[in-house]
Amino acid sequence: MIQDFFILCSGADADLLKTCSKGEQNKYAGIGATVFFTAVMAFIASSYALFTVFDNLYAAVFFGFIWGLLIFNLDRFIVATIKKRNNIGQEFLQATPRIILAVIIAIVISKPLEMKIFEKEINQVLLEQKNGLTLANKDQLALQYTPKVEQLNQDIAALKNEVLIKEAETNALYDIYINEAEGTAGTKLLGKGPVYAEKRDKHDAALAELQALKTTNAEKVLAIESQIATLDTEYAEVVKNSQPVIDGFDGLMARITALDELPWLPSFFIFLLFLAIETSPIIAKLLAPKGEYDIKLEEEESVLSTWVEQKLAQRKLIASTDSEINQKIYEDLKGEEELYGYKKKKAEELLRLQADSFHNIQTKGLK
Repeated sequence: MIQDFFILCSGADADLLKTCSKGEQNKYAGIGATVFFTAVMAFIASSYALFTVFDNLYAAVFFGFIWGLLIFNLDRFIVATIKKRNNIGQEFLQATPRIILAVIIAIVISKPLEMKIFEKEINQVLLEQKNGLTLANKDQLALQYTPKVEQLNQDIAALKNEVLIKEAETNALYDIYINEAEGTAGTKLLGKGPVYAEKRDKHDAALAELQALKTTNAEKVLAIESQIATLDTEYAEVVKNSQPVIDGFDGLMARITALDELPWLPSFFIFLLFLAIETSPIIAKLLAPKGEYDIKLEEEESVLSTWVEQKLAQRKLIASTDSEINQKIYEDLKGEEELYGYKKKKAEELLRLQADSFHNIQTKGLK
């Protein structure tokens, strides 16, 4: 039963193969087994590849099964259509499209399994990429907030500098009225005279302005610092909201890109393995020697081809003979006087009817 199933997979004529030896049946059962297990490998590999895309087991298995059936049907068709005619060049030419397709399929299927085999290494590469993306994302987002924060810090510095300048002016006025009282500057009169009182009043007024300026600027600084805190909070929130996008940077394309950064030799050998698996049904058929089944199949095809050629030749001969006979018959009829008179009589009747019909039409037109 298993042998019958594998013979079915090989695409061979089961009835014709039953008339062959057991060795010939085993050979085609082996070719059919290769076709079947190649389809199974295609199903497994494509299911995993699709699972990395859809992240849904049922969808991956369903479409993987469809892909496996496609590969099975394609391999079975090509293996069945490669005819053993002791001409390896012609056989290889028949298999060339499937070999090219096998290379493409091997590349497509080997990549997901390579990603599974080198999953830990790929995760390490992705982690480094995510860290780089996180830092780059923070720097990029900071460009939106840093100019505003720097401008606000400059405003705070300007307000504090304004207070320092006013303090310097007030301290200078303080030194002036103290020196006036001590007689070391100004009028150089010791004691608190009118000039001292005037300079003291200027100092006191400046001191009052300084206190008012400190209070006003302190309130402004607090307001600006509140704006800076708000911007810092917004920046942290934006970074936090964008981080899940970076954390989710582990899709199929990202993993393929990460895989390309790993050494190429292990991936190349895995590709060769799948290429060998994909081309194994074709290689098995090409390497199989011409056997009893192939000879009998060639004989049946030859019989059918000969029969069709005979039928076509007979039809052409019948048509040619019939044409010659008809030509001879019409040549003989040319000399028959009775046939000539009959044709003449009918022609005269037709002309009379045409003349009568034309006359009736003209008469109706004149009324």
